[in-house]
Amino acid sequence: MLAALLGAVVAGSLFAGSRFLASPPKGVVSDQARTMRSALHAATATLPHLRLGLNADTAASAAPHLRALTQASTLALADSERILAVDGAGADGLEGAPVDALFEEVRDDRVQVGDSSRGRGLGTAVVAALVVRGERAGTLAAFYEGRRRVRPEDTRMVADAASLVAAQLELASLEEQEERLARAELQALRAQISPHFVYNALAAVASFIHTRPDQARELLTDFADFTRYAFRRQGPYVTLADELHYVEKYLNLERARFGDKLRVRLEVPPEALSCVLPVLTLQPLVENAVRHGVEKGRGGLVEIVGHDMGADVRLTVRDDGEGMDEAVAEAALAGRAGGIGVANVDRRMRTSFGEEYGLSLTSVPGTGTEVSLAVPKSHPGVRAA
Repeated sequence: MLAALLGAVVAGSLFAGSRFLASPPKGVVSDQARTMRSALHAATATLPHLRLGLNADTAASAAPHLRALTQASTLALADSERILAVDGAGADGLEGAPVDALFEEVRDDRVQVGDSSRGRGLGTAVVAALVVRGERAGTLAAFYEGRRRVRPEDTRMVADAASLVAAQLELASLEEQEERLARAELQALRAQISPHFVYNALAAVASFIHTRPDQARELLTDFADFTRYAFRRQGPYVTLADELHYVEKYLNLERARFGDKLRVRLEVPPEALSCVLPVLTLQPLVENAVRHGVEKGRGGLVEIVGHDMGADVRLTVRDDGEGMDEAVAEAALAGRAGGIGVANVDRRMRTSFGEEYGLSLTSVPGTGTEVSLAVPKSHPGVRAA
């Protein structure tokens, strides 16, 4: 689910350098740094508000940041019936008004572009539906003043900003149903979403908004898709093919950060792809490999390898990073050390398939770490959603 996680930071820098060769070097660096900081702030600032749901207060808090992200002169957020917040020129008196007081109702999921400001002179509107779990929960409209021609990248960025908003609203919806879900399962899923990853993923998006808007759009889509996957409403099990699909989206985001420094080898036999395992089994292990094998500067290779073992498939995630001594490795597997979800994955594997299906973790300081697990090709009562 992450059509993104693409691009290399180094490649992005080279692209920016060639594109703005005619400008003074200091100006390029300064402009790009300001754009990155502004976009990162705009994207991250929306998250805590929208995770509380869509209402007048959260919309009012998120709208200024969404306007900065879309670079619109005016931005409006509405639920299915009324305008919740408007930020920018012409905002006076619109909060609480019916949706059709400002723009035509969005009748499908397609982004609409046109002069939809109902005679208020706000300029050209790019209007996108907020689709949550297959239903329209609201509308995001960005207005661009008359002197400013709406570009294709503006339309795409508004669409992806709407996708990001919808993803956060879906998380809020899931949280409202917390009492209906098995608390242990929900916490297990949430435990995998590292704040460290969220911040860096959005930083990767911000780094390309100014120089590579198409790539930024893809990264933002991947981030939204990955978030939906992690907090999916369906059952707790997925096929290995699905899990690898979203692992690839995660790796795309990390490639945008690390460029050629991150090398990935994926080798899984086709017959293993239909195996069923708990959602977010491999991704936390791969994230650990990136953090300890690439981010800390010692390694750069992450391997995901599968072997057909007859009734089972053995999966191994390996890095060539800093490694750890035996005591630290045992503590990580037991949940007594930092680690991102290793103990959580181990517990869910044992609960799902039996004690013999727990994780094994081996590590050598200065050499790297390897985490292995077996997944049965079939198991009673375990089906992918």
